[in-house]
Order: sequence, then C-alpha cells, then structure tokens
Amino acid sequence: MRELVMTNDLVLISYIEALLADQGIEAVVFDRNISLMEGSIGAFPRRVVVADEHWSRASRVLKDAGLSQWIIENERL
Repeated sequence: MRELVMTNDLVLISYIEALLADQGIEAVVFDRNISLMEGSIGAFPRRVVVADEHWSRASRVLKDAGLSQWIIENERL
C-alpha cells in the first residue's frame, strides 16, 4: 500500500474516493475513525492509500482532476 493523499478535508477525501472508484481503483482511508479519539475536532489528517501497483494510475487520475497539489509523491507505507 502507498499513501496517495493526506488531508483533514473530509469532502476532498470523498471526492477522491469517488474519482478513484470511477476508474476501478480501490482506495482505503486510514485514520478515518481517529475522530473517536480526538473528539471530532479534525486535528488528525486522514490518509488515502492505494495498492502499490495502482499508485501511478491513481495519481494520474488526481492530476487530471486538478488535484496534483494533494498528491504525496515520495511517501511509502
């Protein structure tokens, strides 16, 4: 698995999930349930991750959608 995006923006995460799902790319959101521990204040970013073999295609989908500034280029899990 490889990190694609890290953000506190839940709307952005939903949009990214929809974009990737439209292209048949499965994305997993890590730390989605951290709000139970943080009290829903949005202090901890959520991480959108994809399988290593889908990362290049997923990043291209986000770039085509104008979201290139959100892509984590060199991080690996």
